[in-house]
Order: sequence, then C-alpha cells, then structure tokens
Amino acid sequence: MTPEAAERMAIQALSFMAETPEEFARFLALSGLDPTSIRAAAAEPGFLGGVLTYLCEEEARLLAFARHGGIDPADVARARAALAGPDWEHEHP
Repeated sequence: MTPEAAERMAIQALSFMAETPEEFARFLALSGLDPTSIRAAAAEPGFLGGVLTYLCEEEARLLAFARHGGIDPADVARARAALAGPDWEHEHP
C-alpha cells in the first residue's frame, strides 16, 4: 500500500464517518478537535493515520466502512500501517 493510496483511503474514511453525525462527533471528541479545526488538523503529520487507527479500533465500524466502500478490511489495516506505522506491542515480563 503506497502512502498516497493510504491517504486517499483515510480521506474516504473521514468522509464516511462525517455521514454519521454520532460517529463523527465521537471521533471529534476523542481527537480533541472541533468541526472548524478538522481541515487544519488534516494537514498535520499523523492525522490521517489516526483516522484509520480510530476506524480499526472497533470491528463493527471497520466492517461498515469496508462494506460501504467495497474495500477489503485487511486493506484498511494495511493503509493504517502505511500511515501510522506497524502496531507496537509492549511485552510484559
């Protein structure tokens, strides 16, 4: 997955969430943004990766987006990794 393709998918995901006011409000609340600052935030490094991370955190949300866009959910995870980096898991002793 190229970074450009991942960015396009993240923008598509943001648009998808914006179509559902409750979901968009939840995303904004968790991100600390408001509707007037989202455009500026989108230009910041890591924002689009954060959009896909949020989307992937809940299976139902991920699957709804994938169905809506005709996208393989695994491609969403690949796009998230391309923008936000691989998952990091801390090993406990």
